[in-house]
Order: sequence, then C-alpha cells, then structure tokens
Amino acid sequence: MFSKHFSIFLVFLFLTSYSIADTTSWVKSGYYFSSNEIEASEIKSTLFTHLLCAFAFINSTDYSIFINDSEYYRFASFTRRVKLQNPSVTSLLSIYTGGQNSSLFNSLINQSSYRKSFIGSSIRTARQFDFQGIDFCGAVPKQGKDLVNFATLLKEWRVAITSEASNTKRSELVLVMTGYYLKASDSLSYPFESMQKNLDWVHFAAYDYYLPKRDSVTRFHAALYGSSDWENTDSGIKEWRKRGFSSNKLVIGLPYHGYAWTLVKPGEGGVGRPTSGPAFTMDGSMSYKFIKSYIRGFGDGVVSRYNDTFVVNYFTVASTWVNFDDVEAIKEKVSYAKKNGLLGYSVFQVGNDDNWVLSTAAHEVNEDHHNRNRRLLIVVLVTALTATFLLAMVFFCYYHKGTVITITRMMYRLRIHLSAPDEGLNENGSDLIVFDYLTIKLATSYFSKENKVGEGGFGAVYKGKLGNGVEIAVKRLSKTSKQGLEEFKNEITLTAKLQHVNLVRLLGYCTKRNEKLLIYEYLPNKSLDHFLIDPRKSILLDWKRRVNIIEGITQGLLYLQEYSNFTIIHRDIKASNVLLDHEMNPKISDFGMAKLFEKYELEANTSRIVGTYGYVPPEYVRKGIYSPKYDVYSFGVLLLQIISGKRTSRYYGPHENMNLLEYAYELWMEGRGMEFVDPSLDDSTSHCKIMRCMQVALLCVQENSEDRPSMLEVDSLLKNESAYVGTPNVPAFSMKKLEEDKVDTLKSGFKFSSINDVTISQMLPR
Repeated sequence: MFSKHFSIFLVFLFLTSYSIADTTSWVKSGYYFSSNEIEASEIKSTLFTHLLCAFAFINSTDYSIFINDSEYYRFASFTRRVKLQNPSVTSLLSIYTGGQNSSLFNSLINQSSYRKSFIGSSIRTARQFDFQGIDFCGAVPKQGKDLVNFATLLKEWRVAITSEASNTKRSELVLVMTGYYLKASDSLSYPFESMQKNLDWVHFAAYDYYLPKRDSVTRFHAALYGSSDWENTDSGIKEWRKRGFSSNKLVIGLPYHGYAWTLVKPGEGGVGRPTSGPAFTMDGSMSYKFIKSYIRGFGDGVVSRYNDTFVVNYFTVASTWVNFDDVEAIKEKVSYAKKNGLLGYSVFQVGNDDNWVLSTAAHEVNEDHHNRNRRLLIVVLVTALTATFLLAMVFFCYYHKGTVITITRMMYRLRIHLSAPDEGLNENGSDLIVFDYLTIKLATSYFSKENKVGEGGFGAVYKGKLGNGVEIAVKRLSKTSKQGLEEFKNEITLTAKLQHVNLVRLLGYCTKRNEKLLIYEYLPNKSLDHFLIDPRKSILLDWKRRVNIIEGITQGLLYLQEYSNFTIIHRDIKASNVLLDHEMNPKISDFGMAKLFEKYELEANTSRIVGTYGYVPPEYVRKGIYSPKYDVYSFGVLLLQIISGKRTSRYYGPHENMNLLEYAYELWMEGRGMEFVDPSLDDSTSHCKIMRCMQVALLCVQENSEDRPSMLEVDSLLKNESAYVGTPNVPAFSMKKLEEDKVDTLKSGFKFSSINDVTISQMLPR
C-alpha cells in the first residue's frame, strides 16, 4: 500500500510541475505593418501566438491615439483576419512613440492630464478594433524626472487596464513595450521596477546595433554574441538582467531584415572594413525576402556565409557587403531564448519573411523543445513505475523471507543485463557513429606502421580511409596510457556537444574487442608544433598565416568559454593539440582532460593535477584550482611560441637560466622584444602587430589569475589596435618568484608543488 501511495505521489508531483511549466505561455509574436504589401489574411498566423498591428500614433493636440485614414480599414479588420487561420492568436495594437513622436511622448509622461488622455484613448482604440492588447514601440531610455514619470505612466496604465476589465467584465488587455540596448556605462535607463510590475513583457530590440548610414565600417547589425567592445544581444540582455529586469519577461527580437553597405575597396568583405555609406536603399535596409531574391538572381555568383561565433549571415558582391539573419541564425537565437529562460521571441516584421521560411524555423525550435518535455514526462512516469515495482519487491522480500534468494538472483541477472562496457556513451554521444572494429581495422590497414601518423598521451594516432573514401584519424588507447576509460568517455561526451569551425570534429568511436578507439576528421597538416619547432617547416608559416592561426584558436576558446551552452575548460591547450587543415586553419583537439561548468560557475578544485609541462598555470599546480583563466594562461604560452618558434622545455638567456616566459618578459621590458621573435616574420603589412601580441601574451601568463584578461578581452585586444593594453608584471614561474613563493607557502603550512609534481599528458619537448 505504501509503495502504491508513494508512486501516485511521485506521478502527481511531476505532472503538477510539468503542467505548470508547460502552460507558461511561450510567446511567438510578430509585427505586421499596415502599409505592408501583404494582407493580414495572408499571414500564416498558426506560427504565432501574438500578432501586433503597427502603427498608431500620438495626436499632438490632445495626446490621444489616432490611426491614419489610409490604414483605417486594415486596423479595423486585422483581428478578424488573423484569427481566420488561428482563432487562438492574440492581436495587439502597436503605438509608435519614437522618432517624431518622441518629443510628444516626453511631454505626455511629464503631465498628469496628458497621461490620462493617452491611456484612456489607447484602451478605447484597442477595444474599438477588437485588439486584445496594447504595445508601445520607440520609447527610449530616460533619466532623472523623465524616468520617474515614465514609471508613473506604466503604473497608471496598468491600473486603468485592470479597472476597465473589471467594469466591462472582459479580459484584461495585454500591455507590452519595446526596449533597447543599454551599455553598462549608460547613465540613461528604463524604470525597470515599474516595468517588471506593470508590463506583461518587453520586446528586446535585438537588432540595428550598427547601421550603414551612421557607421563608417562594416558591422553585424544583429549579432547574438561579440567581443566586449561590440554591441550584441547577449551583452545587452545581461545588462538588463544586471539592472534588475527578469529574463522571464523578456522576448528576444528576431530581425527579418538586413543591411547593405558600400565598401570603399570592392571585394574586400568582412567585418571592420571601411565603407562609404548604404547600398541599394536610402538607409541600406533590405527585407529578408528581397535579400533571398537578390541571392537567387545571382545564381552561384553569391555565396551566403554563416558565422557561428557572432550568429549572423553575410555575403559580399563587388562593392556591396550585406549582413542579415538566415535560418541558422534564427534557430540559434530562439534556442538562446529557451536556454536563458526568456519568455519567447518577437519577429520584426512578418511581412519581410520569404514564404514563411524564417517563421517556420523559429516555430520548429519551440516544437522540438516541447517534444523533449513530452519525452521527459514519459521517462519520469516509467521511472516512477519502476520505483513502485522495486519498493513492492522490497516489501515482498521482507514479509516472505524464504524467497529472498530467488529475488536476489533475479535482480543480479537484471543488473548484468543492464550493465555494459559502453554504459553512458550512447546517451551522451547520440549523434556520433558507433564504428565496427573491423571497419576501422581495414581503414587503417590493420593499424600498420605506414598508417601511424603520431603518438600522444592517449596512445597512437593512425590515418585511415573508409570504404566511401572519407579520410579519418583514429586515436587508439594504449594499454600503458595513464589516460583511461574516464578520459575516453570525457572525450566522447564533451566533443559530441561541440560544433565550431575551430574545433576538431569527432565522427564516432569504437569499443569492441577490448579496444578503445576515437575516430576524427582527418587534418592533413598534422599539428602546429610540427611547423613551429622545425626550422624547415616554420618558414611556411609567415606572419599572415600565424595571425590566422592565432585568431582561429582565439575563436575556438571563445566558443568554449562564452558561446557554447556550458563553460568548458580544455586544460590542455598546447601546440600539439592545435591541428591544421589543408588551408592551415587551426582546430583545437583532445578534450580528454576538459571540464564542463555551468555558466554561473567561476572556478573549481581538484586533487588530481593533469596537464602539460610549461602550459599549466600556478594556481592549478599548487592548489588544484581551475577556471577559464587556466586556458587563458595556456593560450598566452602558446601565443609566445607562435611568435617565437621556441620550445617551453628549454632555457634561454645569456646563462641559459630563464624559462620561456621569463626570457620573453625580460626582453620585452628592456625594449628588445624583437630579439625574442622568429626573425623570418614581418608584420609591416598586417593589422596585427607582433609586439602587441607579445604584450597580450605576457598579460595572459600573469601569476595571479585575476590579473589575466578573459578570452573576450584577449580577442578585443588583438583585434582592436586602439584598445589599451596593460603593462604585464613578472610572469608566473619566474625563478625569483618561485623562491619567494616557497618561503610564503612553507610559512602558511601548505606543501609547495613544483612544476615537476604535475601529472603531465606528455613529456615530449615543444
């Protein structure tokens, strides 16, 4: 009886929580412009939960709401038309308070009688045209008295809406607004407390950060992510949260438009290129529908590219550079909203879609999430029933002790049946291929010496070719390797979740016949260390190629630390773990030692110290503390190697008594930094200067992890020539500092760990 009641309790508890979570409305809204070329009845309203008809305006005489005569019919029929396909869609009247109306809006919020006229008129107009809510767009941040009166307007508006609904026995009108990007340094703000209390949600205008009519260089107008000096949606939403506005009342804006820029130098596409103004239109704006039509008109002459670091699409044609959001960007932004607890998304504007491609893509992301919830419900129900069965068995055994042996045997067989050597791998690496051992054996010519291309801490690496002609790289776990099953599983579970152009792609694995194999994409140019430490090969890496490698590694680490779903610390960034493809583009490999953080975690601790000589930061060696600054330190060491071609395992200087970091620091301090640099390098034609890279690298290898820049800051310092680069202190592991630290740690009672105490992945010289 107890087990039955317990099972019912579990199921009821989950169903209650699931019901609450599932019924919380996920907003899928879209703006419709009354002057748009499509009719309201043509909107595929089944893809939306809310549709906004734009725009009504403020009357300058009495601060009431008015609709242009030419648009009157479209407003009057909007609700009826959009409900033909989707009767449950909610319609909203959108009032524009920006542009020429901004001065009127400022006047009305500062005068009680004006506010009353505006509020009353907005409610009457919404009811007159059967709208179920009100939106106001264009209200910019305020300060001082304006900010206080803005808060008062929202409070009075909500009171009036509640009162009207009570008096007329109708549902309350929805009240929402559009909010804009705020910088951390902005003195202007919104009345966030009042907005939180009185608005149903806020549309975050996640677009138009950079415009060709205003900015003189190319920029992504709607980047989801970006460096610290770039306006982007992620930083904007974080700033709103920081100022006290809840994620669950934010709706992310999805732009169905892009911008065209006229390049000063035709064909020179990319970000940060000089421009002479807009292209195609007066302000450079282009609807998604027009952009796709333009691309199709060129046939194969235009190739649209997707940048997964910024989450944007772009292309270049002659002297024109266009950036916009295509399906990939839209899906990623909707996923971002889901993962970060936002309330939904808002399309600006629905008429710009091309055959509803973008709206369908956004809708499908939401459906996928809903289906996962349903699968979770099934799993929990099965678990509850299983728990009931097991509890029943326990009670049965207790009251029928003579059958204990039989039950025990049965449970033992069940455990044997459920257990497997590959437990956990299929679940975490569900998108990976489980290769047949014979297939890999044939592909590598029976793991022949001729096919062996390298040796690492994991074991041997072989080149192979599958039956379909695809070339692969196979890592074969050595029986004598210190990296065992845990690292093997770690490599699979982590790498399977990661997708980035600067990360090596794991294709699958094999665990048959006591073999543990990892199968990767094959990169023909092997690893970076093959070029850096070989004088004959290093000349192939001119400064332009090295800059490309530095930028690629930076983007890979940015993805791991900032832009993936979790914060991932690689813990083994080094030259041999940076592989090069046929175009010498870098890809970070070997995630066997990587650690995964939730986004809010700053650091962690371990008693098992792993890493590679010369790349491990002091806080990790001495106390087992690791954080994203671990990889920053390793990157700094690697950056010094890239500009110098020197190994970490050797000593330098007149007396050969300085490690790589000390030697670099001493030369830099004495103004002789170029003596540290590979003499074959020439940065005279590059935007990225060698001495700047050296200074940034020295900042990355500071003793105190707090003194090191983040990877976002590193990216900004390397790309932005005008950004201030701080003066580095003595780097970690200098001989003088080590002696001082020994004294300090002995006094404090801690055991001092030298660099030789570290369990390292390889002892090969770099």
